[in-house]
Amino acid sequence: MPKTSVIIEKYTLDILGTTVEVVRKNIKNLHLAVYPPDGRVRVAAPLHMTDDAVRLAIITRISWVRKKQKAFKNQERQSRREMITGESHYFQGRRYRLRVVEINRPPTVKLSNSSTIELRVRPGSDRAKREAILYEWYRKKLKEQIPALISEWEPRIGVKVADWGVRKMKTRWGSCNIKARRIWLNLELAKKSLPCLEYVVVHEMLHLVERHHNDRFKSLMSELLPNWQTTRDELNRSPIGLL
Repeated sequence: MPKTSVIIEKYTLDILGTTVEVVRKNIKNLHLAVYPPDGRVRVAAPLHMTDDAVRLAIITRISWVRKKQKAFKNQERQSRREMITGESHYFQGRRYRLRVVEINRPPTVKLSNSSTIELRVRPGSDRAKREAILYEWYRKKLKEQIPALISEWEPRIGVKVADWGVRKMKTRWGSCNIKARRIWLNLELAKKSLPCLEYVVVHEMLHLVERHHNDRFKSLMSELLPNWQTTRDELNRSPIGLL
C-alpha cells in the first residue's frame, strides 16, 4: 500500500466494546482497517476531525469491523513449527511433509517428491537454524517468481516498477512506495499459490496508478483480474504462519 503521512498523535478509543487505535495524520480522509492475525482495529484520521466524528464514522462500520475480526479469529493457523520430520509446511499453495536429514555437509532444501520438503542440515542444528535455512529457500524461490510477473503486468497496467523486494511483514501481504516506485512482497507469499502471488503483485503495482482503495481502484482490479475478489478471499482463508 502507498507510503503514508507522518503520525502526529496516537491514542486509543473504546467504541462499543472494541478498542480502536487512532492515529492523527495530515491527511484528507479517514481510513479504517482491521489487521490480522488478531483483528486489531486502527483508524487514520485527519487532524481536523473531532473524536466524536471519528467515533461516529467507526460506529457506522462496526458490523464490518466485527465481521473482519471474526474472519481472522476463525482463520486456520499453523502452530509454532518445531522444524522436525513429519511436520506440515506449505509451498506454492500445497502442503508438504518435512523430512530433516542430518549430514555433515552445507545445508540444502529441496522437494524430494510431490509431497516432501527435504531439509538437510548439519548435525546438532537447532530449531532456529533449521527455520532460517528453510526461509532462505522460501525467499530464493519467491524471488524467482516475481520478475516474470512484474514484466508481464507492467505493459498491461501501464507502469514501470523501479525496484522490488521481499521481506517479512506482520499485517500486510505487500506494500507500495509510490514516490520510489518500489513494491515489497511478504515472504509468506512463498507458501501461497501462484494466483495469490499474482493478485498481490497486481494490487501493489496498481497503486502506482491509483493511490487509494476507492471505487476506481476496485474497478481497475476487476478489469485486470476479473476474479480478484475470489483470489483475495482464498489468500485470506489460507493457513497463516506465526511471524
